[in-house]
Amino acid sequence: MTKYRIALLPGDGVGNDVMEAARIVLDKIKLNAEYIHCDVGWQFWCQEGDPLPQRTIDLLNTVDCVLFGAITSKPKEEAERELVPNLQGKGYIYSSPIVRLRQLFDLYINMRPCKAFKGNPLNYRDDIDIVIFRENTEGLYSGVEYHPVPEKLFSVLNETHPKMKKFAYENLEDIAISCRIFTRKACQRIVRAAFEYAKKHNYPSVTVVEKPNVIRETSGLMLREARKIAKEYPNIELWETNVDAMAMWLIKNPQNYSILVASNMFGDIISDLSAQLVGGLGFAASGNIGKKIALFEPTHGSAPKYAGKYKVNPTAMLLSVKLMLDYLGEIEKGNALLNAIAKVIEQEKVRTYDMGGSATTLDMAEEIAKNIQL
Repeated sequence: MTKYRIALLPGDGVGNDVMEAARIVLDKIKLNAEYIHCDVGWQFWCQEGDPLPQRTIDLLNTVDCVLFGAITSKPKEEAERELVPNLQGKGYIYSSPIVRLRQLFDLYINMRPCKAFKGNPLNYRDDIDIVIFRENTEGLYSGVEYHPVPEKLFSVLNETHPKMKKFAYENLEDIAISCRIFTRKACQRIVRAAFEYAKKHNYPSVTVVEKPNVIRETSGLMLREARKIAKEYPNIELWETNVDAMAMWLIKNPQNYSILVASNMFGDIISDLSAQLVGGLGFAASGNIGKKIALFEPTHGSAPKYAGKYKVNPTAMLLSVKLMLDYLGEIEKGNALLNAIAKVIEQEKVRTYDMGGSATTLDMAEEIAKNIQL
């Protein structure tokens, strides 16, 4: 009997390529797992009007964790035009399946490690070791948006907030509203997760990355809760920065930072910046973690022009596999995989195009698998 049930969601484009790479290292590790392929992605949107079919959601309720490839997302109008003819004009609205999964399964932690590997020609510096904790279910990605703005909503806002007066348009088609929603619970649990990780892995500081001097109520709530929680961890420093300044300081002196914690959009932006410091999205892994299940994915997109060409760097996916192994408690296997990745990069013999080499996605995966020692 297998120990784990793991759902594989390759998704779109190069998501399929890097999922093949993941299976190469998982087969070498001999993880005692059953792998279940699930439907997700653009073709299911076009054919069924749903990129995340209910059958997939039902199946995910039966697994231990999920390994995800990549997804294609397009603007609302463009997405509707790509539906099969009999679904067009029927009211189907595209929404990102990865965002839906985060919200459906309350995967409130988005953890994105950004660590420099020795020998990587794309490193900004060799001493970078940053982990971003991004709140994953609220903020500007909560999906509470309006266009056109309902007259009743506009009337209430106009009556209750003096700054709405400047938006007194007669035609509410001329206004769009996206809500930035924070709750105390969400602020508390993402900050606590960051401090707990810092404590477990001996990181010296946690930096809250927000903008409370301008976005006073939402960023302010996050910062106030962080200050309360920090008192429970006297050996870990709490630093506070504005997100714009953080972007500058990460370029100037990234080695000064260890754990960053931010709301959904700020965390998304800062984590991509941090990923570039250690080689780009080809090295950017992530874990979406909740109380009952977790989903692991590279943070790069589906790159349709490279789909099926096995050109892209699979390291981000393989580092995501490492995070998955850690989550399952398979620490020895996870460390063996990490050591193999580091060794192959340092040897500078097998490299994909982004590192100046000519190796394919699967060449890289096979070389890493060859160097796994258990």
